[in-house]
Amino acid sequence: MASILSHPAVPISLAAAVGTRVVPPRLLAAAVVCSILPDFDAFGLWAGIPYSSTFGHRGFTHSIVFAGIIAWVGWMIAQRLKAKRWVVFLVLFLSTLSHGVLDSMTTGGLGVAFFSPFSNSRFFLPWRVIEVSPIGVSRFFSTRGVEILASEVVTVWLPGLLFGAAGALFRRLSRHADERQSQNQEE
Repeated sequence: MASILSHPAVPISLAAAVGTRVVPPRLLAAAVVCSILPDFDAFGLWAGIPYSSTFGHRGFTHSIVFAGIIAWVGWMIAQRLKAKRWVVFLVLFLSTLSHGVLDSMTTGGLGVAFFSPFSNSRFFLPWRVIEVSPIGVSRFFSTRGVEILASEVVTVWLPGLLFGAAGALFRRLSRHADERQSQNQEE
């Protein structure tokens, strides 16, 4: 899996790209939680649920259906998140689903059951560029954990930063173009 510290890169980048008028702070906080939420299935390993089972690690909670369920719950409470329902649904869906997408780009594990509960087949994307993060706190805070975080800066955070900056720049340029057009119409 990508580390718990890098999954939030997706909603943070998305929010930076579209701005706080579209993704207000409450929705961003919920999206960050949703980007991490699928890894709660790791507790199943300690409960004896086999990794390869439907409810094992990278199973149902990493699926498209799970992302849809979480997004639907968000849609129901959109008013509390201070955003339009369709925006809440889309942001939470993408944030939750991004977890499985990032995990399917890692160098380890059994793949991701994107189509669970209909199929438990596991998939990787063709670009397996993210070093797999160890499961467990003690193994994460080691020399290997630092190496993994360094690789995630390059493979997850840097592209996210570029996406967020490009969106912010586009918004700024659009705003300036609109202001100039308004000034020209007034003259």
